[in-house]
Amino acid sequence: MIAEVASPNSLQDLIFWTDATAVREGILAVAALALFLVTAPRGRRWLSWLSISLLALSLIPLLAIILFPQPAVADAEAGVAHGLGHAHHVQRFFLLASFIQSCLLLVVVCGWERVTRAMPKIFIDILRCVMLAMALLIVLWDAGINAGELITGSALVTAVLGFALKDTLGNVFAGLAIHAEHPFEVGDWIQYDANQAHIGRVVEVNWRATKVITLDEAYVIVPNGQLAQASIRNFTKPDSWSRRSIYVVTPYEVSPQRVQRIILEAIRGSFGVLEHPAPSVVTNNFTDRGVEHWVRLFTNDFDKRDRVDGMARDRIWFALARNGVEIPTATQSIRLTQLPAPPLPEPAEARLARRVESLKRVGIFAGLSSGHLDRLAMEGRECRFAGGEPVIRQGDPGESLFVVLDGSVEVSAREGDGLPVVITTIGPGGFFGEMSLMTGAARSATITAKGESCLLEIDKSTMRRVLEEQPSLVETLGRALTARAGERSTLLARDGRREDPPQPDLFQRIRDYFAM
Repeated sequence: MIAEVASPNSLQDLIFWTDATAVREGILAVAALALFLVTAPRGRRWLSWLSISLLALSLIPLLAIILFPQPAVADAEAGVAHGLGHAHHVQRFFLLASFIQSCLLLVVVCGWERVTRAMPKIFIDILRCVMLAMALLIVLWDAGINAGELITGSALVTAVLGFALKDTLGNVFAGLAIHAEHPFEVGDWIQYDANQAHIGRVVEVNWRATKVITLDEAYVIVPNGQLAQASIRNFTKPDSWSRRSIYVVTPYEVSPQRVQRIILEAIRGSFGVLEHPAPSVVTNNFTDRGVEHWVRLFTNDFDKRDRVDGMARDRIWFALARNGVEIPTATQSIRLTQLPAPPLPEPAEARLARRVESLKRVGIFAGLSSGHLDRLAMEGRECRFAGGEPVIRQGDPGESLFVVLDGSVEVSAREGDGLPVVITTIGPGGFFGEMSLMTGAARSATITAKGESCLLEIDKSTMRRVLEEQPSLVETLGRALTARAGERSTLLARDGRREDPPQPDLFQRIRDYFAM
């Protein structure tokens, strides 16, 4: 008898329970969800999974009424009404929560993200939790339950849960700080501790941890609390390129600037090496093996940085080998391998002949005999200067002359507090400093090596011995200096600069300077 009346009572209860409020809330929830699915940007519709799930859960109370009808007895009427009321509030919670979630997505995704950058997932998750709590409070208030009393009554439970979840809560707040400060974003390459193996690309930042994939294809989950206390290196910010460093050791016999030119030419166009910012090479250290060079290059392919470094090293090795530069290895006093013989130094006769040929092109030495030129060539000191290195500075005292054997130098002068002005460039066979050599006058210009240059320096003591052997050279040198000074005055006047004041008798100045 009970079974016969159960079905009609269940149907009546279902009709009674499905009131206009539930229907209205269901229509609003479906409409808000449909509006989001239509207007959401591509790739963001997946955020509607919670709204869809809540709509599906709102059907559970209906199924419960149908599948589990209440007994149709007089004493159970009050219980039936009470049970229907609870089911009605549960359904209202799911419908209201789904509607609020869809509205949240419409505001955050369809509105906010069309104006500015996408909101991080952790903020969306927190807002969703807040919206769920708001829907629950609304339903409880409508059911006549004071939510404040529930919160007060569960204070002890809240304290216990807070103590148990302190690490989790710390990770949540650390995640919020990471998203607020933006030390990195999804897709950035970061290093999250001192271990070089702990470098990876960020694939996700959620409310608890940050997920990273390293170059070894290892999937690493780092708690946000650990990241908040670490020094994070971001290789992708502020610019997309990052610098790579390669160290190369070359023999001491090879000049650093020659090696730098070879390396820069070698890595130009190498895989992943950018032209801007341009690579550079500096002399980093002097070691037991040789001169250590620091090669600094830039690349946008940080995920392929091992290949970028390796191919650059390959090019450097081949370029050094082509130019006869051997990379030295650490050796002991006892060698078990036969090393190739080092290149023979330049014979003394060839070096002397090269110096004499350069001295013959010096105008003021035109009247010297071959013997005197040989003396100057033998007693002169050969000096090497790096590019950009000053040889002499304007205003400094001096008593020597320089002849350019190889390379070139730049002549510049300054008037008063003005900026230095480049006057000319002196190449092989050129000379400078003749007035300081012959009269002891201060340097009238600054001479700077334009590239790696080799100069021959003739000092006062060597010149004194030549003049003592042939005093008549004073007149010859004096006339040559006078002509040289006139050429310089003409060059200064052509550049719009003040000419040098007239020089006193150069012949007497030379005699006084050399005490003749």
